[in-house]
Amino acid sequence: MEYIQEVPALPDTQRSVITLGKFNGVHRGHQKLIRQVGRKGKKNNWKTVVFALSRNVPMLFTKNERREKLEQMGMDLLVDCPLDEHMMCKLPEEFVAEYLVQKLHAVHIVVGPDFQFGYQRKGTVELLAELGKKYDFVVEVLEKERDGEREISSTYIREQLNEGHMEKVNQLLGYPFSTTGEVLHGRGLGHTIGVPTTNLVPPKEKLMPPNGVYVTRSVFKEKEFMGITNVGYKPTVGGERFLGVETYLYDCDEDLYGEQSKVEFYHFLRPEKRFSSLEALKEQLDKDIEEGRKYGD
Repeated sequence: MEYIQEVPALPDTQRSVITLGKFNGVHRGHQKLIRQVGRKGKKNNWKTVVFALSRNVPMLFTKNERREKLEQMGMDLLVDCPLDEHMMCKLPEEFVAEYLVQKLHAVHIVVGPDFQFGYQRKGTVELLAELGKKYDFVVEVLEKERDGEREISSTYIREQLNEGHMEKVNQLLGYPFSTTGEVLHGRGLGHTIGVPTTNLVPPKEKLMPPNGVYVTRSVFKEKEFMGITNVGYKPTVGGERFLGVETYLYDCDEDLYGEQSKVEFYHFLRPEKRFSSLEALKEQLDKDIEEGRKYGD
């Protein structure tokens, strides 16, 4: 998949099918749009394009994680377009004519019913359909995916993430919430109390669940291990300046320092807390490990 941070000019003979939105998390609603783009593109030999209008705010998934997910879904091109002052001042028809028609040669556009674009978000789905008649492209509007009475949205998922409801978060996403990073050297205290751990620091722009202990799965290239993960600042051992993701892997004695790890979150066990001693911490960790191993049995 090609990844570009400005709108490219496709060859004159190339036509495209496009979906547009923020795509913060690539949840089940986004996946519905993307799958339809893939079907239309494959059937007609059109270039499949995800046009992401990005703000510089904390995200459910980082840009790299989003890019990886879209590549897995078979998209040809991700246009990661920042919602800067220039973009926000574009009148709706200017946006459509310059970007979607002149540069991307759109013949089919797939959006949700609440899609808005252009200056002061005055561009609506209805206006987009009218412009489609003028510029000769089809607008397909897909209904929102729902969870009971509520529409699936990034806002809904953020609410559930902030409460630590990982089962619900994963249901709404359609895959496990995760964070990725390089395994770093910690203080080595885990080894001293018989609970060796891997440590990574999540990206600053990444939204994380509440500080606490979770049942997780860690993936290293072709290896994966279940375990428990503490998200937080390690208050019992003096604290850390940066939010950390510290994982005890069940049944693993490998040296994983320097490897890339993806930590998937499945279940909240307890909040992070400060213990009176390392012995008290070790006692609680043994209980966490026992409880964590029961998850999914």
